[in-house]
Amino acid sequence: MRVNGELRDLATTVTPTDVVEPVTIGSPDGLSILRHSAAHVLAQAVQTVNPAARLGIGPPVTDGFYYDFDVAEAFTPEDVKSLEKAMDRIIRQGQRFVRRVVTDDQAREELAAEPYKLELIGLKGGAADTADNESVEVGGAELTIYDNVDPKTGETVWKDLCRGPHLPNTRMIGNGYSLTRLAAAYWRGSEKNPQLQRIYGTAWPTKDELRAYKARQEEAAKRDHRKLGAELDLFSFPEEIGSGLPVFHPKGGIIRQEMENYSRKRHTEAGYDFVYTPHITKSNLFETSGHLDWYSDGMFPPMKLDAEYDADGHMTRQGVDYYLKPMNCPFHNLIFRSSGRSYRDLPMRLFEFGSVYRYEKSGVVHGLTRVRGMTQDDAHIYTTREGMKDELTSTLNFVLKLLADYGLEDYYLELSTKDPKKFVGTDEAWAEATDTLREVAEASGLELVADPGGAAFYGPKISVQARDAIGRTWQMSTIQLDFNLPERFDLEYTAPDGSRQRPVMIHRALFGSIERFFAVLTEHYAGAFPVWLSPVQVVGIPVSEQYGPYLDEIVGRLKAAGVRAEVDHSDDRMQKKIRNHTKAKVPFQLIVGEDDRDNGAVSFRFRDGTQENGVPADEAIRRIIAAIETRAQVTTQGQA
Repeated sequence: MRVNGELRDLATTVTPTDVVEPVTIGSPDGLSILRHSAAHVLAQAVQTVNPAARLGIGPPVTDGFYYDFDVAEAFTPEDVKSLEKAMDRIIRQGQRFVRRVVTDDQAREELAAEPYKLELIGLKGGAADTADNESVEVGGAELTIYDNVDPKTGETVWKDLCRGPHLPNTRMIGNGYSLTRLAAAYWRGSEKNPQLQRIYGTAWPTKDELRAYKARQEEAAKRDHRKLGAELDLFSFPEEIGSGLPVFHPKGGIIRQEMENYSRKRHTEAGYDFVYTPHITKSNLFETSGHLDWYSDGMFPPMKLDAEYDADGHMTRQGVDYYLKPMNCPFHNLIFRSSGRSYRDLPMRLFEFGSVYRYEKSGVVHGLTRVRGMTQDDAHIYTTREGMKDELTSTLNFVLKLLADYGLEDYYLELSTKDPKKFVGTDEAWAEATDTLREVAEASGLELVADPGGAAFYGPKISVQARDAIGRTWQMSTIQLDFNLPERFDLEYTAPDGSRQRPVMIHRALFGSIERFFAVLTEHYAGAFPVWLSPVQVVGIPVSEQYGPYLDEIVGRLKAAGVRAEVDHSDDRMQKKIRNHTKAKVPFQLIVGEDDRDNGAVSFRFRDGTQENGVPADEAIRRIIAAIETRAQVTTQGQA
């Protein structure tokens, strides 16, 4: 239950003046409590099977939970099976979760054999600010241990340092849980710390919900962009280049080019000016922007350049630190500042496909969704204080329409507000920026969800959270309102009364990064891209060699209209050609035999295997071009 807004165990004593709200097990809070309780049962099972295992932490995470352990030998899939059996026994016992407040000294005495827990005791009250989920242990104002109590004897059979809350007893976990995978993880996320063994699991209120989750996971695995990227020959990650640094192959290059070209076209129509900036800069630019103070952990180490030496090797000129850029905004500020600006120049909308580099830890690099080198479709808009709300509204509408053009139309908004320990500027400026963004978001009519403390150090943001074809949510476009960087860079414009005023700066990334958006679209469409994005849009397949010249003529007309089309003149049998191009997810296969050639027609074959015979060649060409121009998704007969 929630008591006065705070989550509490059902065993908590309440007073008549308390505001008490129920927490159902299927709600987000209820699911987290269920999963955290399952993590405790997992840890108890591990120490039952292996008493020498030392405990790390075990938080709930999206769709599941994990627990970290220090063990002499890594877990195996066979271990997982025995652990699930041990968990079943604990669950059936109906052990009660009993909360107990302890002092630091009591906790240290009781957990003397758990070195990782001892380290966390000193974090009491501050763990919520850490980066690796330690708040599940000691994030509250007081220190607590949860005892697992045998309901028959009243004996404490296991205990763990924990903030809680938990289910009343283990039986409520039921049979809707499963251990899912094994991994390695550094203690508290630092490569300087010991490497622990991590066991992941999931838990749901019912067995049916667990089965549905597993079905979603199976579908997600089929759509994994890393798998499809290799199968469709779109991109790769050569070991010779390094972790998180992808290369796009010709077919992937076509998709990316189409994505970028359409975006350029729309930005031109919306009044953006294109700019280009270098990939590296002297350190003083990021000192001015504040990135070296607040973002240095995400930057690659500096390069010491421009030092000069005499003939004896003595330095005669000090070198300068250069950094690969993690952001484009400081460069755009210099472009704005390069000459005098008037209110007549505003809003000034600068746009760049800018390559940026971020030093992501190796443990979080993941396909195209988390890379170290990326291209952002980055825009920075400079406007007046009076005009910022209108500009934000038009920017949000532009973003939503452009996302829809790529096929993402189901979304909600998230408002990220100030991190009280990581920000620049005044509270008043942050309040004004946050209120303005909230008004714009609410006026859109979309659902708005709060993200407390999730803003960048220079200003609050709206992010568009888009749902894909199987219901997963991805953070897409971001719009940030910034009063602080114009101040730090001393940006000014001349107002109508002749006074010098500060512009307001809007940071806007539509894709986030090309790489990540590419991954999202690949998984959203399961590799079967809309016709306009497909690397090969049409393949002609002659029933036998004699029909090849007729198909060459039709494909020639398609190519002249800008369609990516080809004829398969290989020696493969027709059925194998069909299988190959179906596997490659080509939208249209044009099959031609005797009747088709005699009647000036073709047979359309679609990605799902349906076929439409006897389509006149002129009509076929018209339908293909229309599908491209309307950015249609065509997978079956009747869609084209």
